Amino acid sequence: MTRWLDDDEQRTWRAFLAASQRIQEELDRQLLHDSGMPHAYYVVLVRLSEAPGRTLRMSELATQVDSSQSRLSHAVKRLEERGWVRREPCAADRRVSWAVLTDEGFEVLAAAAPGHVGAVRRSLFDRLDSEQVRRLAEICAAILGGDGAPTGEGGPASGR
Repeated sequence: MTRWLDDDEQRTWRAFLAASQRIQEELDRQLLHDSGMPHAYYVVLVRLSEAPGRTLRMSELATQVDSSQSRLSHAVKRLEERGWVRREPCAADRRVSWAVLTDEGFEVLAAAAPGHVGAVRRSLFDRLDSEQVRRLAEICAAILGGDGAPTGEGGPASGR
């Protein structure tokens, strides 16, 4: 038997969807305007900046950015064309390839990070008080199954 949403749950669900979409659109718009990259590319660059040697297996990167292998491969191809990422084959396993953040990619990320963090503040944190931020963190951790895994979007690992 289907447990339909009651009126409060329906309002909450729709508000959650609208708020999530608005934040994503604001972040995407800011990054495209200021840095010429969509939010999805920014997240890839951040994850690589935080990895040891700025390098991750493509499969691990896909997991970290919650992307399919094919979608990530397309994004990395675009980032390679810009000179921000390069792919390297694994010497030990020909089926594996590595994504490596280039120095140019790190510089682009470092330049984009302040504007992105400003957009995150404007679209989310400036609208909440400290108690709401704490509760939002608890809610997100519950939704994520208690692991509370951060998305790692603050900017380059050395520049947060």
